[in-house]
Amino acid sequence: MHKSSYLFDFEQPIRELEDSYRHLKKMSEEDGIDLGREIVSARKKIEAKIKEVYSSLTSWQKVQISRHPERPYSLDYIEHVFEGFQEIHGDRNFRDDRAIIGGTARLADRRVMIIGQQKGRDTKENILRNFGCPNPEGYRKALRLMKLAEKFALPIITLIDTPGAYPGVESEERHVCEAIAVNIREMTMMQVPIISVVIGEGGSGGALGVAVADTVLIFEYAYYSVISPEGCAAILWKDRAYAPEAADALKLDAQNLLLLGVADKVMPEPPGGNHHDFEKAAHTLQKHLIETLAKLDDLDKEERQQLRYKKYRRIGEFLEK
Repeated sequence: MHKSSYLFDFEQPIRELEDSYRHLKKMSEEDGIDLGREIVSARKKIEAKIKEVYSSLTSWQKVQISRHPERPYSLDYIEHVFEGFQEIHGDRNFRDDRAIIGGTARLADRRVMIIGQQKGRDTKENILRNFGCPNPEGYRKALRLMKLAEKFALPIITLIDTPGAYPGVESEERHVCEAIAVNIREMTMMQVPIISVVIGEGGSGGALGVAVADTVLIFEYAYYSVISPEGCAAILWKDRAYAPEAADALKLDAQNLLLLGVADKVMPEPPGGNHHDFEKAAHTLQKHLIETLAKLDDLDKEERQQLRYKKYRRIGEFLEK
């Protein structure tokens, strides 16, 4: 059953059926009327409608779900999937960027380094987290933690959820492009296993700056793209209203990313998205992380590096007729 207070237009038919279901239950309880058959029928209609709606989502609708304000964020997964998280702050150079969080934790008794991009739930936290848009010091903090992980032979797990790196003047003054480029270079050469998980938005270089990995996992209603649909629409059509068309053209949804070789595994979400059943989402992520890490452990470090290199060399190949 849907529990979210935030409703998309395409979810309206589901909400109407849910209202009818609740009305029947209320009548049955308050008036003592036996409506058992009608209640069961109403519930089946809701389940059928949910399956119908979410099996035919457009790319743009999936983008909307990935941005749902009640969708679990990095800290939510860290709390429920990992144990003993010890956060490490700062880049030892400028300041602590709160849009990127990281530290050591345990995954099924295995010590790992976890790095995540974090959004806020309300205005105050969004300002603190810069709406999930890291500054260059965030990427330098992430690199500091990755090098620490390599020093102590800890696998690296990154959680991706950002509309993009912060594009402000001060970010450019502190060389955000250079910070992202250095991370990409260094991550290709890391000797420890790296798993990246797209849990929501995977926006442009802002995501890639902590997402070069041996294995890229992505949730069913997350997206990963070279640019946001709105940004693409503003450039190509000079109008952000064309974002739905841009989303289709960009092939940014999980299923297309799997076909293109950008993502290695699509993780299923509960009906309606991870914000409807967070416990199930956390269990799914934990299961896939443990399985993926076990497979990467079977490879020696030189083989992992070669496969990682080949993975990214294959992306973007095309044929000319």
